[in-house]
Amino acid sequence: MRKTWAIIQREYLERVRSRWFAIATIFGPLLFGALMYLPAYAAMRSRGSVDVARIRILDATGTEVGRRVANELNGGAFGDTSRTQVVSVDPAGLAAAEDKATKDVLATDLRGFLVLDPRTLAGRGARYAGRNATSISDMRRIEVAVTREVLAQQLRSAGVPPAEADRLKSMSFELRPERITPTGRGGSGQISVLIAISIAMLLYVTIFIYGQNVLRGVIEEKQTRVAEIVVSSVKPTVLLAGKVLGVGAVGLTQMVIWVIAGFAMAKYRIRLLSMMGIDAAPIQFPSISFSLVVLLVVFFLLGYTFYAALFAAVGAMVNSEQEAQQAQLPIVMLLIISIMFLQPVLNAPDGKLANLLTWLPFSSPIVMPLRMSAVSVPAWEVAASIFALAAGCYIAVWIAARIYRTGLLMYGKRPTMFEVARWVREAR
Repeated sequence: MRKTWAIIQREYLERVRSRWFAIATIFGPLLFGALMYLPAYAAMRSRGSVDVARIRILDATGTEVGRRVANELNGGAFGDTSRTQVVSVDPAGLAAAEDKATKDVLATDLRGFLVLDPRTLAGRGARYAGRNATSISDMRRIEVAVTREVLAQQLRSAGVPPAEADRLKSMSFELRPERITPTGRGGSGQISVLIAISIAMLLYVTIFIYGQNVLRGVIEEKQTRVAEIVVSSVKPTVLLAGKVLGVGAVGLTQMVIWVIAGFAMAKYRIRLLSMMGIDAAPIQFPSISFSLVVLLVVFFLLGYTFYAALFAAVGAMVNSEQEAQQAQLPIVMLLIISIMFLQPVLNAPDGKLANLLTWLPFSSPIVMPLRMSAVSVPAWEVAASIFALAAGCYIAVWIAARIYRTGLLMYGKRPTMFEVARWVREAR
């Protein structure tokens, strides 16, 4: 036990003191901050150009729709419509009017021109051409204005009083989903989905990165012949356990730092955005119990152990990182499968596919935390998933230890699968 602890300390301190650990630890919160603050900043920047209304409206509908669209673009009935030119044209002279408007746009007298014709009144769309045609926010603003005024015109034509038509055209609805858990209402459903995805991706990235670190560490020890010296005083299984646990402790440390930084940024999000001059609505986070946090840590540790043991076995079988790139592909694919089914699991977290993936050791470390973050999972399913994952870890570690014991001191030709199977069968 003392030797195992010494190896754990060595692996942990060697990586925690490295420059790349510091860079990665700082990069995580910066990424969380970008995901948390940039959307609000982008939304503020994408409210539309200040001169989106500096256009010419070619109204060939024979109605007042063009003038009303100009009012809508300029802030309503009491807005300044001097920036918007409304030209009533005959459908036959529409082509000539468009040619003239195109020349004015090229001369930068206008931002663009909007064509309203009888097809527009029938609800079959309008046409716009301008220098800001690639601006999503500008096009959305013009589209909303045209849609509202065409709707109001159709209501008036159907006999609806003008005041009522104006009221109906401005109606808008917003669906705000909210989770209901066994303990009551549990906050925004959309935020729950985002948190579930974030947890799944965090577990995936951490398991993958530190599993790779175990693989590279084994290869480095083989190439530098350090393994020969260490194995002379420590059993290979003890060396494997110390390496896996030490590197896993590094990953857990980094994950804890990331989680604490993420919660701190979320807590002070409104205050920081207000300091940047950005108005943002508060986020209603779903309740996260202490037991859920403990279960997430358990799934991370078991999932990391499962994959780290397999990566260590691959590192013991190969002689260079070039060989490892090919040999580790099946293990990487097992991990990627969990992410490939992320969307289907979120669409039906209680479906057959989600239940199946929570029973498989290679996918349960990602899928079960994803399900627990999105919906309430029965306790027996969580316990069964942990038991299946723990059994998978035992088998993976048992196989990896036998491969590690023989392969760590093997050099030269890469062993075949039959030779690896013989190592597992004959190892003592």
